[in-house]
Amino acid sequence: MTDTDRVRHRDTKTAFYLFTQQKLPACKPVLTPAWVITIFLFTGFIFIPLGLVTLRASRSVIEIVERYDTECVPEPFRIDKVSYIQDDSIPKNCSLFLKVHKYMKAPIYIYYQLDNYYQNHRRYVKSRSDQQLLNGQKYQATSSCQPVEFNNARPIVPCGLIAWSLFNDTFTFIRERAELKVNRKNIAWKSDRDHKFGKNVYPSNFQNGTLIGGGKLNPRIPLSDQEDLIVWMRTSALPSFRKLYGRIEEDLDADDVVLVQLMNNYNTYSFGGKKKLVLSTSSWLGGKNDFFGLACVFVGSSSLILAIVFMLLHLKFQRPYGDKTCLPWNRKSLSG
Repeated sequence: MTDTDRVRHRDTKTAFYLFTQQKLPACKPVLTPAWVITIFLFTGFIFIPLGLVTLRASRSVIEIVERYDTECVPEPFRIDKVSYIQDDSIPKNCSLFLKVHKYMKAPIYIYYQLDNYYQNHRRYVKSRSDQQLLNGQKYQATSSCQPVEFNNARPIVPCGLIAWSLFNDTFTFIRERAELKVNRKNIAWKSDRDHKFGKNVYPSNFQNGTLIGGGKLNPRIPLSDQEDLIVWMRTSALPSFRKLYGRIEEDLDADDVVLVQLMNNYNTYSFGGKKKLVLSTSSWLGGKNDFFGLACVFVGSSSLILAIVFMLLHLKFQRPYGDKTCLPWNRKSLSG
């Protein structure tokens, strides 16, 4: 063994010894009462204003939420809604009236909301082929799409349960006998359109089987331009979720009444689901969501309360730094 090897071996043993004995150089801050109280006060003074600002932004968002899955079923069919939705001979058109209570500045986002819909189910989430969505029929290893992989011995594009269950209710909005134009472009993520759905991949053999799931796709439009599908394929982690349908790019004034003509095509009755139509504005923070603001206020308030408690305890039970006489075993020896 050379001198260099001996030195390296000695250094390794020394470093290992220092590590096992917890003697490596380290920063060991001493949390004195003053430091602890200051940290809690600082946290409170930061988080409470932040929470109030975000709460104000969230509360500034105007929302109109209307459930329509029950109202849009004719009275005679409400006993058996599943038979109604599965019978193609029964018209599914329906009308809703939405009252605008506050001024809504454009753009006004249109969402459909589904409740009790578990898109996060393991078999449902796995039933897709990302390579097929990008490359089309060139990619044939689509066993993950079962049970919606083939129809009449021909591959289905796009395959899988997620695409098969595409939401297909439609909405038309009318104000004062004039139709409000709905912009349905750029409702999907740009990264999804550019990198996950092929520009030369077209729907093929889709919804041609005996069991029809949801909506159909235009076979002349590539998947990268089928934004309804792209939005739907981004599955939700929770059983209640909203997905973007489009944007109204006109302001709505207070007391306006908007007539919504919709087609109630989508079957949520088989599993007790709910369907809602949502109109919403946005703020610099996004849509309406009070959770972040409430969480910040809670953390900040808790920090301030703890700071006050620690301050009172410190003032009442003061002792010099490093004084060990207050330790239980030292108290016994002093009293003895």
